[in-house]
Amino acid sequence: DGCHHGVMPISEISQRIKALNQKRATSGLPVILLHTDAAQALGKRRVDVEDLGVDFLTIVGHKFYGPRIGALYVRGLGELTPLYPMLFGGGQERNFRPGTENTPMIAGLGKAAELVTRHCEAYEAHMRDVRDYLEERLVAEFDKQRIHLNSQFPGTERLPNTCNFSIRGPQLQGRAVLAQCRTLLASVGAACHSDNVDRPSPVLLSCGIPFDVARNALRLSVGRSTTRAEVDLVVQDLKQAVARLECQA
Repeated sequence: DGCHHGVMPISEISQRIKALNQKRATSGLPVILLHTDAAQALGKRRVDVEDLGVDFLTIVGHKFYGPRIGALYVRGLGELTPLYPMLFGGGQERNFRPGTENTPMIAGLGKAAELVTRHCEAYEAHMRDVRDYLEERLVAEFDKQRIHLNSQFPGTERLPNTCNFSIRGPQLQGRAVLAQCRTLLASVGAACHSDNVDRPSPVLLSCGIPFDVARNALRLSVGRSTTRAEVDLVVQDLKQAVARLECQA
């Protein structure tokens, strides 16, 4: 599943790798290790390394309301899964990373993870409700002919907090629309999209989004405290921005 915002079938991949490793072991070949970047998932959906079956998993705190610090999970560190230091010096972090630990940020990351563990279902439900409302309002204000919801693919899962859409129109490239907005701050293209002026995201194009539609893409995210009233303000801001651009044409 390579679609933008699609949820990769990590557990299925890990099962296939496990079966492959059993065959490789009979031939004396080294095992294949699986790493997944869970930065976008944690705090928005349940993440369990046992269910996923991965050997390595990375998270970053600022993606789930924690400090800007990351963590690496390693299955059976030093026994089942090898890990080698990139730096050498002091013996901190079991000799894997020298240097004084950032204790306040580590504690903050732990607290953020604790809150996610307790309330993830509620966080996910709220964000999905507000995100779905955002998409409903976009369609209602601009109508189905003008709005293209780029991250809706039948039969696929997606994160509950993001909405990728395009407003159709020759002068409505994502950057141009955002430049006219008074309230909204958002990104263009797809997640982790580089600064390529008005060239559309290769990710969106690979998902089958037409060139002219992908070039107009906007990516909005909602959070734990986002309200429907705030969504209404953003949609009106977008509507006024589009009106200003069309008057200039």
